[in-house]
Amino acid sequence: MENQEKIKVLYLDDEPNNLICFMASFRFDYKIFIAPTAEKAYEYLKTNPDISIIIADQKMPNKTGVAFFEEVKNEFPKPVRILITGYSDIEAVIDAVNKGHIYRYIKKPWEDDEIRLAIDESHKFYLTNSLLSSKNIELQAAYDELGKFAYSVSHDLRGPLASMLGAIDISQNMDNIDDLREIMGMMDGSIKKLDSFIRSIHEYYSLKKGKIVFENIDFKDVSIDMEAIYRLACKNENIQFNINVVQNEPFYSDIICIKIILNNLLSNAIKYQKKNAGQKYINLNIEVVDNKVIIFVKDNGIGIHESHIKNIFEMFYRATSEESGSGFGLFNVKDALYKIKGEIEVDSVFNEGTTFKVIIPGNYNGK
Repeated sequence: MENQEKIKVLYLDDEPNNLICFMASFRFDYKIFIAPTAEKAYEYLKTNPDISIIIADQKMPNKTGVAFFEEVKNEFPKPVRILITGYSDIEAVIDAVNKGHIYRYIKKPWEDDEIRLAIDESHKFYLTNSLLSSKNIELQAAYDELGKFAYSVSHDLRGPLASMLGAIDISQNMDNIDDLREIMGMMDGSIKKLDSFIRSIHEYYSLKKGKIVFENIDFKDVSIDMEAIYRLACKNENIQFNINVVQNEPFYSDIICIKIILNNLLSNAIKYQKKNAGQKYINLNIEVVDNKVIIFVKDNGIGIHESHIKNIFEMFYRATSEESGSGFGLFNVKDALYKIKGEIEVDSVFNEGTTFKVIIPGNYNGK
C-alpha cells in the first residue's frame, strides 16, 4: 500500500519505549505519527488534518489520556479516539465512553492484532461519520434553498394575482372604455409576469430532475424558434432583433438546456431595454466551430452595474428594481450550462448595454 493510501494514526504516550515499539510494529501498515507530549500531538493534528485515528495512553504525568481527548474533541472532532489503559482506570474509561470522548479502549498490555483490528474498525467509523457530515452540509444547503424557494414562489405568485384581483374589482364599476382598456393593460402585464415566473419554475424543475439527452442540434432551426417566440415582443417594444448563425458541422448537446439558456438571455435582453430609447437592438450570434458553439447575446439596454455582476447568477438575485423578476432566469442559465459543461462570460456597462458570451463543447459520444 502506498503512503498516501495508508490510514493516518497519531499515537500519544510519554514513554519513549512505547512510542518506539508502536512505530516499529505498525509503520508498514499505517502512516504513524508519534507524540511524547500533548503539545506535539496538537502540532501533528494541525499540520495533518486527514489524521483519522488518535490513540493515547491513559497514564501520563501531566495530563491523562481522557483529559486530552476531552480537550481535543472540541478543536478536532473528526478523528476517532482510542484509549490504552490499565484495569485500574476502568471507571474513568467508562465515563469517557459514555460522554463520547473516546470511541473504544484497549487494555494493557496490548496485542498487535487487537490494535490493527481497532484501527481498521475505527477508520470505517471515521469514513462513515465523514460521509454523514458531508451529507448533512448538503442537506442544510438544500433546506436553505428550499426555504428561499418557497418564499419566492409565494411572493412572486401573490403579487401579480393581487394586482389582477384589484384591477377586476375596480373595472366592475367602470363605464368608460378607455379606463377599461387601461385596466386590461395592467392585467395583461400581471398575467405576463405570472407566465414568466411559472416558466422559470418549470425550467428549474426540468434542470433538477431531467435527464440530459445528447442529439444533433441545427442552430438554424433553433434560431427560427427563437425569432418566432420573440418577434412580437420585440415589435411591441420597438427593438431590432438581429440573428446570425454559422454552422457547417454537426453539433451534439442537450436541446432543452440550449433553449433554456437562449430563452432566458433573450427574455432578459428584452426586459431590460431602456423604455423610451430609440434604436434599441438585440443581436444573437451563433457560431459552431471545432466541436463547440459560441453564442453572443448583445443588447444596448440598461446594463448591469459592476457591483452586481458577480451575484447575477445566484438564485433570487435581482440586479435592478426597474423591472420585476423572479431571480430564476440567470440561475437556470448557470445550472443548464453546468449540466452540459458550458461556460458563460458577462461584459456590461451600466446604462449602455450587456453582452453575454456562452461557450458550450459538443458531445458526440453522449458522455
